[in-house]
Amino acid sequence: MTTTLPVIIAGAGPTGLMAALVLGRHGIPVVVCEAEPGLTHDLRAGTFHPPTQEMMAPYGLTARMHETAIPVRRWQIRDRRSELVAEFDLGLLGDITPYPYRLHIEQHRVTPLQLAILRAETDADVRFSHRLTGFTQDADRVRVQVEANGEAITLDGAWLIAADGGRSTVRRATGIAFEGFTYPEIFLVVSTPYDFGQHGYAMNSYLSDPVEWAAIFKVPDDGPPGLWRAAFPCDGEETEENLLSAANVERRMQGLVAKAEPYDIRYKSIYRVHQRVAKDFRHGRVLLAGDAAHLNNPVGGFGLNSGIHDAVNVAEKLARVWKGEADAALLDRYVRQRRAICVEEVQRISIRNKQFMEERDPAAQRRHLLEFIAIANDPTRARNHLLDTSMITGVRKAAEIE
Repeated sequence: MTTTLPVIIAGAGPTGLMAALVLGRHGIPVVVCEAEPGLTHDLRAGTFHPPTQEMMAPYGLTARMHETAIPVRRWQIRDRRSELVAEFDLGLLGDITPYPYRLHIEQHRVTPLQLAILRAETDADVRFSHRLTGFTQDADRVRVQVEANGEAITLDGAWLIAADGGRSTVRRATGIAFEGFTYPEIFLVVSTPYDFGQHGYAMNSYLSDPVEWAAIFKVPDDGPPGLWRAAFPCDGEETEENLLSAANVERRMQGLVAKAEPYDIRYKSIYRVHQRVAKDFRHGRVLLAGDAAHLNNPVGGFGLNSGIHDAVNVAEKLARVWKGEADAALLDRYVRQRRAICVEEVQRISIRNKQFMEERDPAAQRRHLLEFIAIANDPTRARNHLLDTSMITGVRKAAEIE
């Protein structure tokens, strides 16, 4: 059945804006409702894998991102005691992707690009300070309740895409279970202009340690010299005040590379980490995407990328359904494809990555490190490992699911 009602999207993060851009390019009316008064300044995500760059390229985003982003071809696994363990070169994938590297650019520098293109090239209606409070649905529409600057309004839409984050109001309203667990640790993220590259660190490095592992990567910031961002696990019982104290942050940074002068700290924040996947990604005319549908730890940079993959997948299918070119059952294929990959690939690999980083048994840790050395030194195994960790394998598997 055809319709003229818009698709309503909850959330103007990278997932919601990407879905809006895909739908807008198809000429479909879109209303994006964002609770905040403007785009948020997220300091966590900042890695875009090869297939994500490929998906964003047709919309002009990848080229715009390259104007300021940092291409990172090599990434490392390190041990604090034995330094470099293994280095992987994404150039091995140059024959299958035009982007054989990770692209580092902060999420809060990408969403303005998405919004600018969306406003310039589509008729999408992006509304800030519009907080979704609930919805009802029937056979031909979804009625969304929104609080806009203190006023309660109702929007009628053909479909609702929930891209409103891990605490999704929409998901909770559907009653869909958010299965999985929350890690006991709190993660501390610290940014500094100090150049770790002079000590041999690649611009994406993972440090294995039984006491305090870490993940390090470089982001462009406002321009050269950029910032190096480090993420550490912390005691979940510690107070925010203690974790963010100058003394604690300095101690953590000195543990990476000791130096005489204090570190110049530009940003610091803490957040909790979850491994969860919604039991279903569809509830009638409501579709879940991004963090509203799944969450994972940051080791490997899968979260933001998975959200973009969701957005492109669901929007392409929804465009056909909205135009009457396909039955709504096509959206169940979105659910089968993306949920399976989140469970079988994203959750599995991200959990494995974290377990390796924090391995406390010296013998087990040594086995892991020797295995990575063997993989890195074998071009065939290294290529397969890169296909997995760059998310190319997951995208290919999803496409095969009917």
